Amino acid sequence: MTPHAVEVRNLTKQYKDVTAVDNLSLDIFEGECFGLLGPNGAGKTTLVKMLTTTSPLTGGTINVMGMDLHKEPRRIKSLYGVVPQGDNLDPELSVMENLITFARYFDIPREEARIRATGALSLFKLEHKASGKIKNLSGGMKRRLLLARALLNKPRIIILDEPTVGLDPQSKYLVWQKLKGLKSRGVTLLLTTQNMDEAAVLSDRVAIMHQGKILSLDKPNALVEKYVGDRVVEILPNEQRRAELQDELNKRGVEFEAVDSIFQVFHSPTDALCADLGNLGFNAWQRLGTLEDVFIKLTGRGLVE
Repeated sequence: MTPHAVEVRNLTKQYKDVTAVDNLSLDIFEGECFGLLGPNGAGKTTLVKMLTTTSPLTGGTINVMGMDLHKEPRRIKSLYGVVPQGDNLDPELSVMENLITFARYFDIPREEARIRATGALSLFKLEHKASGKIKNLSGGMKRRLLLARALLNKPRIIILDEPTVGLDPQSKYLVWQKLKGLKSRGVTLLLTTQNMDEAAVLSDRVAIMHQGKILSLDKPNALVEKYVGDRVVEILPNEQRRAELQDELNKRGVEFEAVDSIFQVFHSPTDALCADLGNLGFNAWQRLGTLEDVFIKLTGRGLVE
């Protein structure tokens, strides 16, 4: 059985009258990429803050690599590499100076820090910017630099909060490739993201979080199969025929949702349904089910601000 990197039991975080994390339990296995998905306000950031010791627990326990977070926070923090969602680089220092300064927190000797920083910059294709100032980097370069910085202490667990937000496609795929490489070397990844493609591509398992609770947790393809099926049928009726289409779908006993002007049908015999609806004069087609379908189905379609 794969050992646990992180064990969370009955975790609760209360802010006055708001319960941000509500009696949550989960396990993250060593060497896996664990995806944590949820809309704004779901409790993802609060959970990460508790894991990284920047916010105290109201209740419950966290164990990391067999150590109690409450008893051994310094040892546990030394195992982490953290990529925050926001940019907390020092704009007055050069790229290399930022990394060497950060390495002091882990008591890494200066020359060793320079060697590690050079390797990390090369990994994320930033070696040509080593002497440049932070304020002269693009947003995408800053994100890659934050990832490089997280590797300096050779962490066993990397916590990534929206790691590719704002990146162009080329940079995003570069980051995905490097994260896969780290995982293949046994590094455990905790990924919080609202990018469903990213979660599906990188994560071994995904937890969907909403209002401080885990709604469902499984492999991405298993979640898709469970909640929407391999294929989803979509139908775009004329406004005058919406009620007729709804009656037809109800008569067939299929599971469906009306999303604005489009109807979506889940767990149905897709080929037969598309053919039958086409014969009735409806514009119907099928597509692959996605993790985004699951996310929206479980957390709702309303905007959470």
